[in-house]
Amino acid sequence: METLEFVIYPDGRVQEKVTGIVGASCAEVTRAIEAELGVVLHQETTSEYFTQTQHQSETASTHLGLRSW
Repeated sequence: METLEFVIYPDGRVQEKVTGIVGASCAEVTRAIEAELGVVLHQETTSEYFTQTQHQSETASTHLGLRSW
């Protein structure tokens, strides 16, 4: 499940936490929101940022051959 969490402090700072989005695509999701909020002072990446999506494909190959004895 994808979640965006925002904490707005009394001094105007905004803390944003993104969970459930794998890889660097979280930057695409938050880009427009961050542009409206103002200057980004600090970013920390989580382990989800470094996780790579895996695409699994099923391939099977059969080698048939005759041996000479």
